[in-house]
Amino acid sequence: MARKSARKVAMCMLAHPDDCEFQVAGTLALLAKKGWEVHIVSATPGDCGSMELGPVAIAAKRREENVASGKVIGAHYHCLELRDLYVTFDHDAIRRAISVARHIGPSLVFTHSLQDYMLDHEVTAQLARTATIGSFVPNTCGGPIVPGVGMPHLYYADPAGMLDYFGDRPVATTYVDVSSKIGVKEKMLRCHASQREWLMAHYGIDEYTRLLREGGALRGAEIGVKFAEGFRQHKGQGYPKECILKQELGGLVVNR
Repeated sequence: MARKSARKVAMCMLAHPDDCEFQVAGTLALLAKKGWEVHIVSATPGDCGSMELGPVAIAAKRREENVASGKVIGAHYHCLELRDLYVTFDHDAIRRAISVARHIGPSLVFTHSLQDYMLDHEVTAQLARTATIGSFVPNTCGGPIVPGVGMPHLYYADPAGMLDYFGDRPVATTYVDVSSKIGVKEKMLRCHASQREWLMAHYGIDEYTRLLREGGALRGAEIGVKFAEGFRQHKGQGYPKECILKQELGGLVVNR
C-alpha cells in the first residue's frame, strides 16, 4: 500500500521571485485549498531584474512582491539571499538551502527542471535536491529537526519556456489540472509588477500573463484539459516512489 506522510507541508525552491508562478503556483494553490502548509523559497531576491533600479532597490521591491504573491494562497516566502547569475553549488549555498528546508520540514518539494535555460535554475535544482536529503541529517547544520520529517517527495517542474536546450518540449510524467486555478496563478504573477518592465526591456516580451497561459495550455492539451502543470518525480534511492500528488488531488492528476 502506498504510504501517506502525516505532514502536509509543501515547499517550492526555485531560483527567482516569479519562477513559482509560471511553473508551480497552480498546484500549490490546489494543495493549499486541501489544507497544506505552503512555502515559496527563492534562491535570489532577483537583484538583477531591473534596467533602472540598482541591485539593492530592486531586490527589496521583489521581496515585497513575492510576499504579496504568496499571500494570495496563504503561502510563506523565504529567500536564500544568493545573487542573480551567481547561484553556485558551493558550501555556503548548500548550507543556506539545507537550513531553510530544515526550518520548514517539507514532506513535498518542487524545484526546477534539471535542464533549463540558465544555470541559476539548474543549480537551484541541485540545491533543492541536496536539501531534501540533508535537511533532516543531524550533523549537516545547526538548528532543530522538525519531528516526523523524513525524505520528502521531490518533483521537477517544467523548464522556463517549456523547452530543453535543443528547443524540444521535455517529457512530463505527472500532470496536474490547474484549470480552476489559472486566475489565481495570474493574480500571483501580477504581484510581480516590476518584472513586466524587465521582460519588455531585456527580452522584448510583454503580456507575461499570456506566457503563463500558453505554457499551461500546452500541457493541458496533452491530457485533455484547459490548463495543466507538468512535472517529473525524483524516484532515486530512498525517495518515495508513490505519487503524492495523485493521492492528494485525485482526478486532477494524471500520472504516467
